[in-house]
Amino acid sequence: MSRVSKSLKNAKVGVFFFILSIFVQFFSRKIFLDNLGDTFIGLETTLRSVLSFLNLAELGIGTAIGFTLYKPIFDKNHKEINKIIALLGVLYRKIGYVIFGVGVIISLFFPLMFAETPFSLTLIYFVFYTLLISVLLSYFVNYHISLLGADQKGYIVQQYFQTFTIIRVILQVVVALYLKNFYLYITLELVFSILYSIVVRYKIKQEYPWLIINSAEKTEIIREYPDIIKKIKQVFFHKMSAFVKNGTDNLLIAALINLQSVAFFGNYQLIFVKLGGLVKMAFAGTGSAVGNLIAENDEKNIKKVLWELIAVQFFIAGFFSIIIYHLMDSVIALWVGKKYILSNTILLLMIANFFMVQISSPIERFKNAYGLYSDTWAAAAEAIINLAISFVFGKIYGIAGIMLGTLISMFLIVVLWKPYFLYKYGFKKSVFQYWKGLLPIILVFSVSAFSVNYLSRFLYLDLENLTLIRWIIYAIQITLAVTLIYGTLLFLFIPGFKVFCLRMKTLVLNKFIK
Repeated sequence: MSRVSKSLKNAKVGVFFFILSIFVQFFSRKIFLDNLGDTFIGLETTLRSVLSFLNLAELGIGTAIGFTLYKPIFDKNHKEINKIIALLGVLYRKIGYVIFGVGVIISLFFPLMFAETPFSLTLIYFVFYTLLISVLLSYFVNYHISLLGADQKGYIVQQYFQTFTIIRVILQVVVALYLKNFYLYITLELVFSILYSIVVRYKIKQEYPWLIINSAEKTEIIREYPDIIKKIKQVFFHKMSAFVKNGTDNLLIAALINLQSVAFFGNYQLIFVKLGGLVKMAFAGTGSAVGNLIAENDEKNIKKVLWELIAVQFFIAGFFSIIIYHLMDSVIALWVGKKYILSNTILLLMIANFFMVQISSPIERFKNAYGLYSDTWAAAAEAIINLAISFVFGKIYGIAGIMLGTLISMFLIVVLWKPYFLYKYGFKKSVFQYWKGLLPIILVFSVSAFSVNYLSRFLYLDLENLTLIRWIIYAIQITLAVTLIYGTLLFLFIPGFKVFCLRMKTLVLNKFIK
């Protein structure tokens, strides 16, 4: 199967299952809030954020291992693949023990951290340790899935992961509606994590019968791969920065405001996370595909693919950003109720953060493909700027202040620094070429956003008399306006987007002709 075919298969499977998952989770969110309470949902979200913090110990290993697997997979070097996966197992076991140990220590402070919480400590500890064990399964049981990702077979993982997730959430809905039992609700998380680990482990053995699942390799293997360890240390800083950017908001909101606000923010965050995940699924496999492209060292083709990806990612970023701006309040009102609507300032800050993540992802893919992780200072700076601004302004402006920290740090490092670093050390060209090519796309987006905003004045939606039918009509009108205006302008003025559209047209026609 070719690189493009694998990427398309990853995208199709990923998007299909992700859309199902989004539907189920959005449907269930309202039920969980109504039947379990926004304080409990805020507690669960906060504890998950604590576990995300513990996962900092892993940061860098999976990415570095995936990068290292590209060549032996291409060469079909099974012996080398087995050794690298064995190394991954040794490292993950060490990290698993560290996460468990630190988790136990942190849990000792729960009586202080949750002194104002209406729930018993027994319940808090049960939720935390159940989620902790579920997380540890990926370190001790099913770490082999890294091979599937590097081999552009991530769709296999998604098929099982999303299926188990959907079934679990449906059963949790039943528990919330009819039993309202917090313990059973959380227990289902662990049960399905165990089932998923068993099934995926079996599937990997089927896919790679030559793979040694239970390696006898010991700690000594680490000394055989000094380059991987070096990469892991570099990637750690970048992943840590990503965690601070994405994983500390809930912790800061809980600490500076309250648990209820975590639930309010969580509704918005769920939408952005799911949209981001959907886009990620659509581009599933392109990371390893870009890695193979770099290995071919065809400068003209590299430049062509880069600008195609930039144009497409800009379209997706702009498309969702404009639509979210016009629909988010009505979605929240219909979904969980008008009392959960946050200020327009918070919404704009969240949209800006989402937009920057999306438009910078092609740069990130190429940077990773070149193995450019040495700018550890930039990652550390991003994390420090984020935390400092979020903490100071969070005390003053609440959620908006916390989001401002994310926005400023991301703009300085992700939007400004990373393209410079890639062009200087990867492409060995002037970054001026990047900004020169990006300027017309930014202008097209700006014109489109203002045009749709002007048209929306004639398509007013009254939140006080909101119905599902009225919302659907309004959503269709906004979506059509964005698609026609933004899509047409990009097609006419941005060559990379035009090439991509024509390529997709050819693929679709060939599919139907066959």
